[in-house]
Amino acid sequence: MGFNIAIDGPAGAGKSTIAKRVARELGLIYVDTGAMYRAMALACLKKGVDVTDEKAVEDAVEKIVVSISYKDGEQQILLDQENVTGLIRAEEVGNTASRTSAYPAVRAKLLSLQQELARRADVIMDGRDIGTCVLPDAPLKIYLTASVETRGMRRYQELTEKGVPCDFREICRDIQERDARDMNRDIAPLRQDADAVLVDSSEMTIQEVTDTITALAEERRQSWK
Repeated sequence: MGFNIAIDGPAGAGKSTIAKRVARELGLIYVDTGAMYRAMALACLKKGVDVTDEKAVEDAVEKIVVSISYKDGEQQILLDQENVTGLIRAEEVGNTASRTSAYPAVRAKLLSLQQELARRADVIMDGRDIGTCVLPDAPLKIYLTASVETRGMRRYQELTEKGVPCDFREICRDIQERDARDMNRDIAPLRQDADAVLVDSSEMTIQEVTDTITALAEERRQSWK
């Protein structure tokens, strides 16, 4: 196994942003597992699958092929060989992924791909169950979180800058609902693993969070193996 960093945490905590920056700092490969689950959700939406029907999702999953590639160091998500990297960040896709990712068939489909990537290279991987399920032996596990209000404001500003009409209170409600689904699902619920380091970014800048995790990683890498 390579030197791997697992970052878990709720929606909007900044996991992907931080993981990408730490990857650049330390020369690691960044793996966005959430993007893989979003691709599965997008496939279900495209096929008109009732995502509240677990059996229907399970049947659809058998025919869906999700893979990843890298272009200029950036992860690209391929859905049945189509590059859908630019399509999976829609709010509807994210909310659907929160639901479909709770199904065992969806998780099993992607687990082997994620673990194989970690065996072949030094990676930093973020998601909801990386430290608890995907990479339980990772030398460094981080639980990155922030208050609902902080996460809601980040999302509100992101959408506003893109010219997308949105309501702050509705965004916060969506975040709370996603947190509840992720933390209470039967399969691989979101939780802080016993040996994970808690990092609350509510009052921290992106650079401060990056520096904190990079310092922890450098310390762990020196004693690794």
